[in-house]
Amino acid sequence: MRARKLSLLLLLTSAVSLSLAADERYDHGPNIGNVGSMNFPVSCSPPAQKMFSRSVAMLHSFWYEDAARSFSSVAEADPTCAMAWWGVAMSYYHPLWEPPTAEAMQKGGSAIGKAKSLVATTDRERAYIAALDGFYTTDASLDYLSRNRVYSQAMERVYRGNPQDSEAAIFYALSLVASASPKDKTYANQRQAGAILEKIFAKQPDHPGVAHYIIHSYDNPVLASQGLEAARRYAKIAPAVPHALHMPSHIFVRLGLWDDAAKSNLAAMQAGQNYEQEVHMDAAWDQRLHPTDYLAYSLLQSGRDVEAEAVVKKITQIKKIQPDNLTGGYVLAVVPARYAAERRSWAEAAALVPRPSAFHYTEAVTYWAKAMGYARTGNSAAARQNLDKVQSIRDQLKESKQDYWSDQTEVLAREASAWLAHAQAKPGDNEEQTVALMRSAADLENSMEKHPITPGAVLPAIELLGDLLLELDRPAEALAAYENSLHNAPERFNSLAGAARAADLSGDGTRARQYYGRLLKNCDHSETARGEITAAKVYLAKK
Repeated sequence: MRARKLSLLLLLTSAVSLSLAADERYDHGPNIGNVGSMNFPVSCSPPAQKMFSRSVAMLHSFWYEDAARSFSSVAEADPTCAMAWWGVAMSYYHPLWEPPTAEAMQKGGSAIGKAKSLVATTDRERAYIAALDGFYTTDASLDYLSRNRVYSQAMERVYRGNPQDSEAAIFYALSLVASASPKDKTYANQRQAGAILEKIFAKQPDHPGVAHYIIHSYDNPVLASQGLEAARRYAKIAPAVPHALHMPSHIFVRLGLWDDAAKSNLAAMQAGQNYEQEVHMDAAWDQRLHPTDYLAYSLLQSGRDVEAEAVVKKITQIKKIQPDNLTGGYVLAVVPARYAAERRSWAEAAALVPRPSAFHYTEAVTYWAKAMGYARTGNSAAARQNLDKVQSIRDQLKESKQDYWSDQTEVLAREASAWLAHAQAKPGDNEEQTVALMRSAADLENSMEKHPITPGAVLPAIELLGDLLLELDRPAEALAAYENSLHNAPERFNSLAGAARAADLSGDGTRARQYYGRLLKNCDHSETARGEITAAKVYLAKK
């Protein structure tokens, strides 16, 4: 255990190089190796064809920067290859991450314009180009989800018009996930995408896009177990790609497999740091930051707080991210907030310093943590000031029609409002309004899916409802809330500890023992000083 801890701390305090296995088919640069096995035939020259397939393999693993450069090399190798410019345009469209910036829209639109001007020689290639052109040129007043749906509808026509083209099926499946409503809890689009991809996976088990998109299709509490095989394979399919090393953790987190999740993200961070060195990047790469949040989350759920603290220290030292986008900005804000809130260290939460960001939701996370911290430590005035900032950001997001993020910020506002009301309550006050407010936060959060950039809410609202009900001496209701939390996010540290305590106070010793036992099993490598582990050991020893 000590050796593992030291290896993680060394990683977090220095850049670590990673030796990557070479693959003759998809070799990009002197230190980039295996990115997976697939073939996307196009009507370009034979040398360009080989480069094109390699470029698509990178695209399938969301290695957008290198994919754009590689597709540009295809265009240089064959100036008549229209699909090379389709690839460049695809590299500026990140369907599961965030809407493209104005600069990305300009570059992507210019690339798809070049693809159209070259006039691809086959109907199939023209259909691919037309589908993507629809995303870039459709009504600018449409929101991002609607633009994704325009593209998805066009890709469905490509898919149905070319039944032997597995790439059309794969890109169509991805478009279904990207165009799914975050409030559709039937997961209709994700199920349809998964069904398409699983058939291809059986025939092309080393295709990077198939394994990748199966994971995204099943990245929800209902379907997660169906993605475990793809999660186990993806890192082996494309071991040179940082995102491929990270993506299995989306399923591991959904299933509460904390050690697997930590190892996955540690490997991704190593590869990301190696890439930063190889290209002489003078900033923290967003694809290295993304797994950092998942790593911190996983460590905190298994009580590995010392290691999580090292992650936080590394994050707080970062001054610049590349590219400056929502993914990186979110990590810089959420990891310190998560570290304080998961440990219920409210004084630390109150002391957090917001980092200005063009992506205002990330600032709201820090103000929420401060509001919660002040409310829980008795400074109602400071809690109110920070809550006001959360609500102001919510209003800005709503005005700019960022509905998903405004709703997420509304959840934060309701949580902080409920805990502030609880802090200000006097004996004899009606507690039902406070409980109803906290319950409404949980209901709103439960009506939406989490965003792919995050392993989950900083603290699940339903878990916070359980905490509130315990403080109000309503353990039976608290137990129901914690069990609901565990249904959505299995094996969470605080939900297990809360459920155990609530069961004990409700007189249900059997369930208390079960939950405390699961908590200790998950934390067998823990070096935390959290009282919940001590309480679990004491409880199980005396019963």
